[in-house]
Amino acid sequence: MANLMDGKRGLVMGVANDHSIAWGIAQALAAEGAKLAFSYQGEAFGKRVEPLAASVGSDFLVDVDVTDDASMDAAFGQLADRWGSMDFLIHAIAFSDKSELTGRFINTSRDNFKNSLSISCYSLIDVARRARPLMADGGSIITLTYMGSNRVTPFYNVMGVAKAALESSVRYLANDLGPEGIRVNAISPGPMRTLAGAAIGGARKTYKATELNAPLRANATLEAIGGTAVYLSSDQGACTTGEIINVDGGYHVLGMAQPENL
Repeated sequence: MANLMDGKRGLVMGVANDHSIAWGIAQALAAEGAKLAFSYQGEAFGKRVEPLAASVGSDFLVDVDVTDDASMDAAFGQLADRWGSMDFLIHAIAFSDKSELTGRFINTSRDNFKNSLSISCYSLIDVARRARPLMADGGSIITLTYMGSNRVTPFYNVMGVAKAALESSVRYLANDLGPEGIRVNAISPGPMRTLAGAAIGGARKTYKATELNAPLRANATLEAIGGTAVYLSSDQGACTTGEIINVDGGYHVLGMAQPENL
């Protein structure tokens, strides 16, 4: 298949560097003909994202803080002014205090709980509401989750709760926006060697354990996740909404480790 995204435009939120899942998705979308805009937060991240955006033919970058209404208004105002409409949005935004991703869940602080849920979950609702007027002819919204949402994962802690809320939000948004032709889905990769993934305690052990035990004996690749995002963003995914699609080498189907690893 080629040019599945020809003529489609969309915003990619959450690229931190060239190892980001969001960047793997952006590359796959661009390879299929999509025109991309990128968000970033602050000058430091802007400097990282600008050359990556240029490498896929984009000069459209917007500085946005998802916790600030004025910043969000300005960003989506820029999208409306330049494009008038959009076809897809990639939401790859999550955050929690790193110091609370190494200890016990019971020690989660009130401030970090609220901040984690606001940035990692509420931001999806907020961007969906703002993207909706730009998707008058329908569209696709994709976010990223992880199996720690429904299975206890060492040190994932409050992020597991945030991802559970995010997945529930996907279903409610899919129902709300479905009559307008807007699809909302989540991709759930296994552990990835990303900046965000490295913040979680024991990340290397988790990555190795899933690789050794997944049915495919491999963790997900950026290319595989990108291909899934292309399917969900393109007309090929026209009847798929409200789904949590696992791209994790099959790890999510296991009840315990493989016999040789018990």
